[in-house]
Amino acid sequence: MKATTGHERLARRGVMMVISSPSGAGKGTLSRLLLEQDKEIELSISVTTRGRRPSEIDGVHYHFIEKSHFRSMAENNELLEWAEVHGNYYGTPRAPVEKALEAGRDVLFDVDWQGAAQIRDRMPDDVAAIFILPPSMAELRSRLTRRAEDADDVIEKRLVNARYEIQEWTRFDYVVINDDLEGAFNDLKSILTAERLKRERISNSVGGFIERLLG
Repeated sequence: MKATTGHERLARRGVMMVISSPSGAGKGTLSRLLLEQDKEIELSISVTTRGRRPSEIDGVHYHFIEKSHFRSMAENNELLEWAEVHGNYYGTPRAPVEKALEAGRDVLFDVDWQGAAQIRDRMPDDVAAIFILPPSMAELRSRLTRRAEDADDVIEKRLVNARYEIQEWTRFDYVVINDDLEGAFNDLKSILTAERLKRERISNSVGGFIERLLG
């Protein structure tokens, strides 16, 4: 893909957009909007060892694999991040991400702060890490209640976890307060535009442009 500088399009390396937030702060909604409106970014598809649900499609929602295969990928450094959740493994394959970046395509990651930290450790030069915050804990509670997906005790547990997660904000490059969805989404788009224009991502092509400019 190419980065836009006025009317000139410069070939570039892709961006790894890593978005994290406490449950209910809005990273899922913001990620979905970005994928719908920007055709140069794609969602990273994780591998998992849990069984496929009837509504899920292999290769679209997850890549469903055996535990032995997963362990082999982890041992051979083929995963950018991984975790065990309720006896099942989840992880992000490295190869498709590197292929996308080399082709100038951006990759979106919707992960928790621990996954974000693992990804940064493995590919620090390619990551733009964004932390989404709620405007208040009261509003976070209200959002978790309104979406009517969890029992009251689960909501309370999510709120307790959120207080710990929010303290990890210093691990991220950008912080967006989601007090207004449209405003937060515009902030997210601005971050992506700026990251696409970073000198490090366009350095391989900008030399040729400068030669034409000065010649």
